[in-house]
Amino acid sequence: MKTKKFLAVMAASALCLAMASCGSSSSSDDAGSKSGDSKSGSGKTIKVGIINNDPNESGYRTANDKDLKATFTKDNGYDASFKYSLKNDEQIDFAKKFIQDEVDYLLLSAADTSGWDGVLEDAKKAGVKVILFDRTIDASEDLYEASIVSDMDQEGKTAVEWLKGQNLSEYNIIHIQGVMGSAAQKGRSQALLDEAKASGWNIITSQTAEWNAEKAQQIVESQISSGKKPNVIYAENDDMAKGAVAALDKNNISHGVGKDCIVMGFDCNKWALEELLKKNWNYDGQCNPFQSSYIDDVIKKLEKGEKIEKKTIVMEEKGFDADKITQEDVDKYGI
Repeated sequence: MKTKKFLAVMAASALCLAMASCGSSSSSDDAGSKSGDSKSGSGKTIKVGIINNDPNESGYRTANDKDLKATFTKDNGYDASFKYSLKNDEQIDFAKKFIQDEVDYLLLSAADTSGWDGVLEDAKKAGVKVILFDRTIDASEDLYEASIVSDMDQEGKTAVEWLKGQNLSEYNIIHIQGVMGSAAQKGRSQALLDEAKASGWNIITSQTAEWNAEKAQQIVESQISSGKKPNVIYAENDDMAKGAVAALDKNNISHGVGKDCIVMGFDCNKWALEELLKKNWNYDGQCNPFQSSYIDDVIKKLEKGEKIEKKTIVMEEKGFDADKITQEDVDKYGI
């Protein structure tokens, strides 16, 4: 009887061990499934090389960089590396290195619109998918998967239409340009230069301050010192508009709504929109920096083998008038 009882106990123990083993295996499978779900789509970590302009270039660029870094994280399934430069040749060198490092995706905000064909062809041959953000480039569409960008030409046209609508008796404009050759500079400049030619506006000077406030201040001070008094400052970003205003203040030239000089900027930094609200500035054109969620959606679709419906996604953007802007606008659109 003891022998039978001993065998029964042993059989029951073996059954419990087997059941425990099965339970342990099932738990491990669940953990693996959860781990895979945390990655972007397929369960693998996606290697991304991101080439951007210097985050210190402007408030817009700081917000753009912060937005990208918040999305392309390990928790979201990405292994992301960031490189920065305002020079096209340096950015191209970064792209070559990312291709050598066998990234899955190359995300690019180009310093200049031209010169990218060769390296993007290399990327395509290597199986690296390219996605443009912020700015367009002069390259064949088959060299990149998608383009999530601002329409810089339209930004310029919207601003110039607003300026034309002010119906000034004369237009004496100091035109402060961004980095020459960039999509933002080209779009915002061309609209002004075209209208000035068509309407006979006087462009006192068109000079680049390379997005920099101090350089913009120097340009405006130099023109005023030479006896040329503007009644319009057309600055291609907010920082340069700020520098121009410093020069106006130094020379006791009033600015803003109903004053001697109209001040126009771009990017919609919160502090700049507050200047509109105070009526110290007159106009600010929006450039939307929050593109990362769109890029993330494109990558997820590509990873699933889905077709991208729109090759070019244009960010929605506004122009703000000091006579119409509200505190709600400042809080909602200020960056």
